[in-house]
Amino acid sequence: MSNNVYSVTEIVGSSETSISDAIQTAIAKADKSLRNLEWFEVGQIRGWIKEGKVGHYQVTLKLGFKYDK
Repeated sequence: MSNNVYSVTEIVGSSETSISDAIQTAIAKADKSLRNLEWFEVGQIRGWIKEGKVGHYQVTLKLGFKYDK
């Protein structure tokens, strides 16, 4: 295993469907502008209640990508 250095950025994904969908949507969007994405960490999970049910999910993620400079 080689020695790697990573940069970390924090993003927030949201979905009306599920926590998993919020994560997938956030990573897919970040992958369009960040190179070398390798890992993620879920920091916070939040949501909104609408008429007694979950109306919206929000997930804060840290994304790690290989630092290549």
